Amino acid sequence: MGRNSVRGEGPHGRVERAGELGWDESLYEDDASGSAAGGRGSGGPQDAAASDGSGTSGGATGSGDAGRGDAGSGDAGSAAAGSGDTAAGSGHRRGGSRRREKKRKHRILKWTAITLAVLIFGTAGAGYLYYQHLNANIRKGDRSAGGSDAKKAAPNAQGQTPLNILLIGSDSRNSDENVALGGAKKDRGGDPHADVQMLLHVSADRKNASVVSIPRDTRVDVPECKDTEKNKVNPPTNAIINEALGRGGAGCVLDTWEKLTGIYIDHWMMVDFAGVVAISDAVGGADVCVKQNIDDHPTRAQPGGSHLHLTAGTHNVKGEQALQWLRTRHAFGSDIGRSQAQHMYMNSVIRNLKDQDAFTDTGRLMDIAETATKSLKVSAELGTVKKLFDLGMELKDIPMDRINMLTMPRLPDPKDPDAHVIPDKAKADPLWAMLRDDKPLDSKDDAKPAAPPAKGPAAASPGSLAVNVVNGTGTDGRVAVKGRATEVVNALKAKGFTKAATGSSAPAPTSEVDYPKGAGAQGKSDAESVATALGLPASAVKAADVKGLTLVVGGDWRTGASYPKQDPKATDPLKDTETVNGADKGACMEVYAPYRF
Repeated sequence: MGRNSVRGEGPHGRVERAGELGWDESLYEDDASGSAAGGRGSGGPQDAAASDGSGTSGGATGSGDAGRGDAGSGDAGSAAAGSGDTAAGSGHRRGGSRRREKKRKHRILKWTAITLAVLIFGTAGAGYLYYQHLNANIRKGDRSAGGSDAKKAAPNAQGQTPLNILLIGSDSRNSDENVALGGAKKDRGGDPHADVQMLLHVSADRKNASVVSIPRDTRVDVPECKDTEKNKVNPPTNAIINEALGRGGAGCVLDTWEKLTGIYIDHWMMVDFAGVVAISDAVGGADVCVKQNIDDHPTRAQPGGSHLHLTAGTHNVKGEQALQWLRTRHAFGSDIGRSQAQHMYMNSVIRNLKDQDAFTDTGRLMDIAETATKSLKVSAELGTVKKLFDLGMELKDIPMDRINMLTMPRLPDPKDPDAHVIPDKAKADPLWAMLRDDKPLDSKDDAKPAAPPAKGPAAASPGSLAVNVVNGTGTDGRVAVKGRATEVVNALKAKGFTKAATGSSAPAPTSEVDYPKGAGAQGKSDAESVATALGLPASAVKAADVKGLTLVVGGDWRTGASYPKQDPKATDPLKDTETVNGADKGACMEVYAPYRF
């Protein structure tokens, strides 16, 4: 680079990465007129080019003395050799005028670029600081409390995998704000409970999404969980699922879900009462509907209550009123009704954000980001603004009619049928299987022609197959049927599977025929031949961590030599559930009579 055209500043260095910042570094280069501080030639290449007297445009070797007019020292229009003092002087004045004009433009360009640089660096710096500020807002925790053992789904043909996120609502009263919103001052300082638990499943191709809630009063097996805050390990137990949060944080809730469903869960997100209020205000609330006037107040039979008070019809609820809607259960009949109301609320929020183009409105996104990062606690792998933003962008294009929400099928808990429930395994297990296999909860994809099944190798002859039969009938609190494995072994031998033998017992809710994962297509064909012989459905054949063909006789097959024919309605996970579709704007909650006014 040449010298700076501004007096006294000396040469300036090239601006680092100037091209990436959006301006042209050549603006600072000396042009053919010469960089003549004080009217003197620079002695650079431009001077040498002019010294031959060729009169090239801007040649300026004779620019020093006012009365001097050497040949070739003027501009291109006065290039006649020996033109005399007057002509030479005129050429000098014109050349000087041009040089002053170019110096002035040079200064303007330089200071414009410097100003741009300051603005760009300032804006970028402010943006970086704001990004760091948002990141600093986010509270993070371990994804698992040590009891996670589910396997992540394999990618599809396009290399895509489904996304599973556990959404948790905490009833923590460990702050003044949460006590004010949730009451129950006596519970301050106690272990929080996960009163809201929903699994958000987004398909691998990002074309549909499912949300499944588990009622807070569901009895399940909770695995061993490490509580890092209390530096203790809680042993496995059979307990109400909302207690898992107090046994090892959100990671323990995730582990409990994985143990129950077999679904690998990528992340969790948790919010408390105050967070619900703040986020509801940030997103503009939600449109909800009740069929009758509602007043969810304390009664003699049911103390407490959300204090939700609305007239019949549709209302936009936000802030504290939104929290009241999400907490209402007595007026909606039960925790099941509360889950249904929560699904309506979530669908409405998503619809409103889409209708308002909030996903592309920078101002709205910044407001929501500021609130969300302060209100949410997330698993560490999701703990940056970029990852949260990317998640939102993945969800924004899913059509509303491909979003379905429901509550897990359940039965009364034999230990406390009035207060607690247990999973209805006959329906819940097929539901979990749908999500594990990335199948949507609607039938939109059924219209597409299914690809013909690949033809595998022929199964080996029955007499050559060693089949290990396991008695798994001791489930759901029932004692295992004595001698059940022997009965089924005899049934197999009668059909030619002479190498069938009994194995050790292991409780299993459903029957299946497992083959080693490494056995490939041949192993699958052999397992299918066993299933066909005993009347088990094709869905019962699974690749598993077993050493050889294994027939598990589950709690759904306690008697008989062949698998009992199943009533499709009895195992339909979507029958008699409170499914809410995202496109249904007319959904409205029934109000339990004692809470009407």
